[in-house]
Amino acid sequence: MTIQQRSSLRAGLQVDIIQKQDQRTGKLTRGTVKEILTHSDFHPHGIKVKLHDGRVGRVAKIIGSCANGEIGPQTNEGD
Repeated sequence: MTIQQRSSLRAGLQVDIIQKQDQRTGKLTRGTVKEILTHSDFHPHGIKVKLHDGRVGRVAKIIGSCANGEIGPQTNEGD
């Protein structure tokens, strides 16, 4: 399930995203939101974001915010 409401997201949140190349497998990539790329308030396929490390994908799950706004560890699930 993807996050479809832009209002649910903000920079600094730790999220799991699905990158374009991982759409078939559903592999999740964890990181911290740097920028929200989707301009509309709602998108049926999910809100696209850029992570601090430059990876781009649609948000599948919100993990939480990083303490004191610091960037948390970034790992890949399913490896």
